[in-house]
Amino acid sequence: MKNYFGAPIKKLGFGFMRLPTLSDKQEDIDIEQVKKMVDLYIERGFTYFDTAFVYHGGKSEVAVKQAITERYARDKFQVTTKLPLWNPNVTLDEMRQTTQTSLDRMGISFFDLYFLHGIGPGREEMLDKVKAWDYLQSLKDSGTAKNIGFSYHGDADTLQKFLDAHAKDIDIIQLQINYLDWDDAGVQSRKCYEAAVEHGVGVIVMEPVKGGTLSNFTPAVADIFKKANPNVSLASWALRFPQSLDGVVTVLSGMSNIEQVDDNTTTTDALGVLSDAEREVIAAALDELKKVPTIPCTACRYCVDDCPKNINTPGVINVMNDYTKYSNLANAKRSYAQVSGRNPFMAPDAPTPGKASDCVECGSCEHHCPQHIKIIETHKKAASLFE
Repeated sequence: MKNYFGAPIKKLGFGFMRLPTLSDKQEDIDIEQVKKMVDLYIERGFTYFDTAFVYHGGKSEVAVKQAITERYARDKFQVTTKLPLWNPNVTLDEMRQTTQTSLDRMGISFFDLYFLHGIGPGREEMLDKVKAWDYLQSLKDSGTAKNIGFSYHGDADTLQKFLDAHAKDIDIIQLQINYLDWDDAGVQSRKCYEAAVEHGVGVIVMEPVKGGTLSNFTPAVADIFKKANPNVSLASWALRFPQSLDGVVTVLSGMSNIEQVDDNTTTTDALGVLSDAEREVIAAALDELKKVPTIPCTACRYCVDDCPKNINTPGVINVMNDYTKYSNLANAKRSYAQVSGRNPFMAPDAPTPGKASDCVECGSCEHHCPQHIKIIETHKKAASLFE
């Protein structure tokens, strides 16, 4: 695999997306705790940090400066951030200003890797219109970014098109890969990974534990992992799955406390790639997960076509099912926010989805549903849980 950062790096990256806070405000980062987490991470030989212009309301990039760049020599770490391109009419000057703001916030003169943030379906024309690819290349040409690429949220066919057009001009892409989404029809982790490998592009993995979901299971599922190895965490199984893939540069973990830093660094150093027997354990756990009773939505979207409030009912049901299987309310609320309103990964001209509480109980969705799901009741439950 190509050496992107001048020397090989360990396969655990520190994501600055879910940092500890002093209050319920995302901007109120507990910087003293972050410093301790960073110190342990670097002390154990790990070096890669990932953030974005928008994380923690912009304060994540500031935390990079306070916890890392002011306290360690520049050759002791790599940092990546991301350029948000969610305004379809963004100008070149605005992109330059955003990039400079990131540099200033982080207290650095160059990025080890710079991404276009949240590329996905419906954004091809917009990216060409604002000449985002040309701008990205200009940063590499000037030395402002040592490596360039994009983070991706979408299906494999769209990714294939992006890579057909731009793989020769980029170094790395960031993909959501975990064992739950590996063969998922929506996320298509396997197909996206295979497209990247086919095009010779490096892969950085995000969401290996799916926002903490893969560390929270029903007792029947958890017991499968514990019987196989009682001495390791549930999260360690999820982390090692993408770490075992060829072509993966590193695997991000959005760590929120020093215990997670300790567990994840120990896992990476001590356990190595998954064995065939361990892959069978994961397969058995997935089989057990399928036994958990969930709402039988097939995502046909007939319920959405005539909905007067444009509620993304399949998305809402998917969040409900995940909550049933993992009991992870915080992650469910984050996922619900993505499917019940505008989010940065939507096409600029896409209609805004309604919330479950917007349901007017007209019954159109239930009339069209081939599975005869009680959708109105589901909306009420979702609204009470997640809003």
